[in-house]
Amino acid sequence: MNRSQFMQQASLISACMMMNDFSFAAANESFPVVRVPPAKRKFTSKAIEDAILRFKKNVKQPELAWLFENCFPNTLDTTVEFEMLNNRPDTYVITGDIDAMWLRDSSAQVWPYLPFILDDKPLQQLIAGVINRQTKCILKDPYANAFYKDETRISEWKSDLTMMLPGVHERKWEIDSLCYPIRLAYHYWKLTGDKSPFDEAWKNAIVLTLKTFKEQQRKDNQGPYHFQRTTAWATDGVTMSGYGYPVKPVGLICSTFRPSDDATVFSFLVPSNYFAVTSLRQAAEMVLSIWQDAALAASLTDLAKEVTAALQQYAIINHESFGKVIAFEVNGFGSALLMDDSNVPNIISLPYLGCIDGTDAVYVNTRKMLLSDNNPFFFKGTAAQGIGGPHAGMNMIWPMSIIMQGLTAKSDIEIKSCVEMLRKTHAGTGFMHESFHKDNPAKFTRKWFAWANTLFGEFLWELYQTKPALLS
Repeated sequence: MNRSQFMQQASLISACMMMNDFSFAAANESFPVVRVPPAKRKFTSKAIEDAILRFKKNVKQPELAWLFENCFPNTLDTTVEFEMLNNRPDTYVITGDIDAMWLRDSSAQVWPYLPFILDDKPLQQLIAGVINRQTKCILKDPYANAFYKDETRISEWKSDLTMMLPGVHERKWEIDSLCYPIRLAYHYWKLTGDKSPFDEAWKNAIVLTLKTFKEQQRKDNQGPYHFQRTTAWATDGVTMSGYGYPVKPVGLICSTFRPSDDATVFSFLVPSNYFAVTSLRQAAEMVLSIWQDAALAASLTDLAKEVTAALQQYAIINHESFGKVIAFEVNGFGSALLMDDSNVPNIISLPYLGCIDGTDAVYVNTRKMLLSDNNPFFFKGTAAQGIGGPHAGMNMIWPMSIIMQGLTAKSDIEIKSCVEMLRKTHAGTGFMHESFHKDNPAKFTRKWFAWANTLFGEFLWELYQTKPALLS
């Protein structure tokens, strides 16, 4: 099933929890064991377990210590399958309650563990296995967003009007699906110096990524990709025979779907184009250093320069109240969608992804706009305020968006506010969710969403290292 169909609402928590600002802290400040028992965990990292012990020992806010222990290792506890295939590490990573591996989610889920791999060789191998598995997925189909471990498995979406191959769970073209693996690979390489995952197959995947990006600039034609689905869920459908509404070929890259797996309105999805620029430059550095392929590096860099110029010309909009701001989607003809969605990459997340400086004046203007009523998907309620999106519907705030707001905030007051909102809105479960209602955190979607859990752990660990007073 797709993510929309997996939105699950929990039962209302008990009245005593409701009286406690939706915090699970009982009168004696004890917390139940909700983490998977050690014997049933998919993978155990000594470095991560040591980090959990340090956090619990030094963070005196018991609920945050409990949440960190539950959330930070959730990807390792519940979603990874590691093995050696042909003497190479291979790691299949599901997103949680769906047995499929998203290129985006799998990269983001293991990303917070990178700082620990120099002290934990098995953990390093696990992440190398993710890179190897992603290479195989991209070579199978660069337009697909999610894959099965069993490469012969036929998807329930086999009737989608697109080229569905065995082993592909879903074939929604999203720029970020090809960016996230580069981000993971680049930082793994920079940190470890290990070149073993970056063999000829990996290089071929980079060549295919470049080819796909260029096809989706749609300079000469609409390209080979189209997608349609028989569904009542409007955001799963793509207009104009599956190609989306027309765009003017100005150098930007089309993305038929957003990171939420919802169809775009205007195909030039701006935050994903920023992400593509950063990823292209990282890939160029890698192929030049590892493969000494100056021609491929130059092609990657040239495309990055072209997209950068197009972003400056077409993605920056003059807003009557906020001045110059970054649009969410544009079409090259002058139309622009001013909003932000909750999934990453979104505009708020661009500094986190290394795509823009968080002090950039246009980004600062845009951030103010997006964290206000000027963003149609910014919801403010009695329980929390934050960004949601069409995927989960109106008034549903995504913890991921609050986490990303905190990770990119400059103000301690704003960061502390994000921590407190997240602490008070897990609805007694001890875990993050896909989304929750702005007035009632007990009304949430996806009780098992490992990316949101691990990202929250990353946020808490970052604060533990840099601003521990905000965790008191």
